[in-house]
Amino acid sequence: MFRGVTAFLWLWSAMALAQPLAGTQPWRLEGDPATQMVEGIHRYLDRAASEASVRPPVPDRERLRRILGLVDPRVARPVPRPEATVEQPATVARGRGYRVLAVRWPVMGAVEGEGLLLEPAAAPRARIVALPDADWTPETIAGLVPGLPAAHQYARRLVENGCLVLVPVLIDRRDDFSGNAAIGRFTNQPHREFIYRMAYQAGRHIIGYEIQKVLAAVDWFAASKPAAPIGLAGYGEGGLVALMAAALDERIHATLVSGYFGPREQVWQEPIYRNVWRYLRDFGDAGVAALVAPRALIVETARAPEVQGPPPESQQRRGAAPGRIVTPPEAAVERELERARPWFAKAGARDRLRLVRGGAHPASDAALASLLAELGLPRQLRGPGAGPSVGPAVPEARERQKRQFDQMVEFTQAVVRRSGTAREQFWKRADKSSLEAWQASSGWYRRYFWEEVIGRMPDPGEPLRAETRRVYDEPRWTGYEVLLPVWPDVFAYGILLVPRDLKPGERRPVVVCQHGLEGRPQDTIEERGEKYYARFAARLADEGFVVYAPQNPYIGGDRFRQIQRKANPLGLSLFSFIAGQHQRTLEWLASLPFVDPARIGFYGLSYGGKTAMRVPAILPRYALSICSADFNEWIWKNTSVEEPFSYMFTGEYEMPEFDLANSFNYAEMAALIAPRPFMVERGHRDAVGIDEWVAYEYARVRRLYADLKIPERTAIEFFDGPHRIHGVGTFEFLRRWLNWKGR
Repeated sequence: MFRGVTAFLWLWSAMALAQPLAGTQPWRLEGDPATQMVEGIHRYLDRAASEASVRPPVPDRERLRRILGLVDPRVARPVPRPEATVEQPATVARGRGYRVLAVRWPVMGAVEGEGLLLEPAAAPRARIVALPDADWTPETIAGLVPGLPAAHQYARRLVENGCLVLVPVLIDRRDDFSGNAAIGRFTNQPHREFIYRMAYQAGRHIIGYEIQKVLAAVDWFAASKPAAPIGLAGYGEGGLVALMAAALDERIHATLVSGYFGPREQVWQEPIYRNVWRYLRDFGDAGVAALVAPRALIVETARAPEVQGPPPESQQRRGAAPGRIVTPPEAAVERELERARPWFAKAGARDRLRLVRGGAHPASDAALASLLAELGLPRQLRGPGAGPSVGPAVPEARERQKRQFDQMVEFTQAVVRRSGTAREQFWKRADKSSLEAWQASSGWYRRYFWEEVIGRMPDPGEPLRAETRRVYDEPRWTGYEVLLPVWPDVFAYGILLVPRDLKPGERRPVVVCQHGLEGRPQDTIEERGEKYYARFAARLADEGFVVYAPQNPYIGGDRFRQIQRKANPLGLSLFSFIAGQHQRTLEWLASLPFVDPARIGFYGLSYGGKTAMRVPAILPRYALSICSADFNEWIWKNTSVEEPFSYMFTGEYEMPEFDLANSFNYAEMAALIAPRPFMVERGHRDAVGIDEWVAYEYARVRRLYADLKIPERTAIEFFDGPHRIHGVGTFEFLRRWLNWKGR
């Protein structure tokens, strides 16, 4: 009897606790909302990628140039120079009717191309840049080292058929140099990823740098006498670079791409150094191929380089993004090629887009013969003769690789050092002469930030229908879980804390309390999150604020980071979804009878601080924003190779945002929040950065607010503590600017 009564009372209590908030629907979701949120976003992105992959491409050469980072001027008329020294003569090998030289050529700034020049004895019948895969040296395709059958040593085959052939070094996939010995930080990031991370943030790309090396060679070819047709031939990563270069430079007559071409819906599973902003939405491989028309493009379905992932982790080296390369089915390659065919037909060059079926190795006789025929050479391909006679001075591959790597790193770091000037130029149309002028002129920057940096989604389109259930019953407030539909498969979720002493008709201010990485709304409310969050949501509710603690989708390790990988090629990001979720949340909060829509503030810690810089910047409905434990010199934080706390050395591979360095640092994001109140909370012992960087960047915010004659609307509080909510000056800031005196 006693057990039955106890069970009944427990069931009655549970049912009473789960009651919905007045005016909302009963809760129906089963399972973990955070996990289901992440998976729903994945489903949305999978559909978007499939739709993008079948839309006809709309090729735009200038847009391709920009997203690949080809924005730096090249050296005028570069001429390769032999590496002739006493220890290393210029000529490193001789073959039948040709010689092989180790050469370098200027590209841009202090960046050089470096590799081999295969020079025929007679005047060249064509000039070709032959690109090996990233993990092959130039010597591999020139026949100077073992590893590739003679029939597939395509640089050697081309020179034996009368072509001048330049073979650049590509940055490889090893991790030897990916770190900084001076500060004792190393990673297992492939060299390509290490450069990609800093370059992407600076509006450049490892792919773009290597295209520049190819185009510098084309500059030399085009200026050489006697004139000869210009071609490209590339395999694997070299095939990728060849395809992009051919699309961008109409001086290239014919191009062979081997072991790289196909649909890119799954590019998020490939190595991250292949991640290109808006690539799938605007191009895909078919869209790039369309830009080659009416010039010749030969695609060979050779087996791609097999890459199962980054170099293995060790105790000293970790942090690389996952990513693998597999060979696509021939049928998939054909389908992607067919998407480009209408562009060749329109240009009257249908037969100049060709598919050659390859095998285990690149550059079959059929592929090479097709390339040479398109360059005006006889279709009859000469077979490989005796291998070249190699001298004692074949270049040392590791030293050469390090030179190339170091040049790209230093070039990118120099771009970062100049980025402050670039941002000033970008912001020159902003008018600080008055508040009205500022608000009018900053609107363009807000739209640019949302559309070109964050990636703008359509406004939430699902019906506004909240599902809730009561989950907290505290002396001063009641808590409800809330689910709000946003787009198909995408919803917003959080916990609403409602004060018990609300008077009829009273409208109170709201504080949106945002958790950090791998966090949950409950962490901001319960004792379990005390270490970082100091129960700040519950404490604010105790003071009488309405509080909403949203779930953001940065939870689940690589699974949430894959959202960024899937989103970027579509011109979207993780924050595209977060912004939409907050749009819907603000819409719902404003509809509640006890909420004052004009007094909704945002307060976020860590990754929630990242949200505090981005979401209020694009959603003016937030009346103020507080960034805790994240404010930084954000560009340095993402690109520095000198500081151990830089994201260059960590596993947060989703952090880089394309071209952010030249448009929006944290001070510029705060400028989009102005003239609304903005505050920074910073612990002296917070390892995400150093006080000097935080103060340096915040000084620019303070100066803007002073220029706008509203210095009282911004503040920074330093406290002697770690990475956590302090909740002293920030609470006073909330009381003041949300006009709440508390209980």
